Amino acid sequence: MTRSGPAPERSGTAAPPVTAPPVTVPPITVPPFAVISGAQVQQTLQGRERRITELIEDTYALHCTGESVNPPSYFLRFPDRPTARIIALPASIGGRARVDGIKWISSFPDNVQAGIPRASAVLILNDHDTGYPFACLESSIISATRTAAMAASAAATLSRGRRTRPARVGFFGTGLIARYIHTFLTATGWSFDEVGVYDTSADSAAGFHDYLRAAGAPTRITVHDGPEELIRSSDLLVFATVAGRPHITDAAWFDHNPLVLHVSLRDLAPEILLGSANVVDDVEHCLKADTSPHLAEQLTGNRDFLTGTLHDVTTGRAAVPHDRPVVFSPFGLGVLDLAVGKHVYDEAVGTGQLHVIEDFFHELSRHG
Repeated sequence: MTRSGPAPERSGTAAPPVTAPPVTVPPITVPPFAVISGAQVQQTLQGRERRITELIEDTYALHCTGESVNPPSYFLRFPDRPTARIIALPASIGGRARVDGIKWISSFPDNVQAGIPRASAVLILNDHDTGYPFACLESSIISATRTAAMAASAAATLSRGRRTRPARVGFFGTGLIARYIHTFLTATGWSFDEVGVYDTSADSAAGFHDYLRAAGAPTRITVHDGPEELIRSSDLLVFATVAGRPHITDAAWFDHNPLVLHVSLRDLAPEILLGSANVVDDVEHCLKADTSPHLAEQLTGNRDFLTGTLHDVTTGRAAVPHDRPVVFSPFGLGVLDLAVGKHVYDEAVGTGQLHVIEDFFHELSRHG
């Protein structure tokens, strides 16, 4: 039964309307500017390979879901120094990092003959709200770290489903990047029965052999006399050279279907890629600047040779066959440098070791 008529009156006074507390907007100020040395960067990252690999995987996922801005890299080349280059990698990332910035990295291979590293780099971090740069970090270590972490992540992802995990690793090119990749592989759970080494520089190959021994590698280490024997004897291959154009042309050397981390991007002839399953980090970035995948696209006029991106494999949108070689070609994304650099910066702030340059920004009044 429904009661009709006016609603009964309520006793007491009506409650006052609820008003939201005022929102306090923090003032926009110029951030302090800090410099973080290579020693600080290394101290922060060393021994934390698993944590950094997870950071790289999370950042890469953010990039693949559209929470980043990663325009094409810009290559500065020199007619009088054809082997040298300086690359600008601008980027912006959301998520917890929420930072913009740019890596400025040079590659001068002739440095090695003078006894100094080939690559040098700085990373500039820019404030999300004001655009002001707030830190400059030594970045050759950051660059090597994010490259190695990505390689270790790809090795784990692309080896899933194989009958046996690769147990014979071969390093083609034995510089800083190779050392970092070996460190990240072993720190993230890889162990090997054999380690093969080859470099066009016998001194570099010998130095890498000594590093492996000093690192306590409980395996058989072989320094090979040529590339064919290294390739044929390795289930997992790491190319970390300074090659500017393909120099490995015989597809038969890969008949045993190895997993190839083609980090240096320009070692393999396009015909080898056309007989392989090809995975990249980012299609548009990787298929340019005359990388081996770019040459394969130019040769065929299409991108049908690509299996997909590493994110496609991770999410199940692409499957990796095991009846042919699997080649991972990562171009390297600026957002990964930003994520590692911001992590280093946050650690320096948290430990009170941030070296601030007072009055770096001086003219802060529009009218003096």
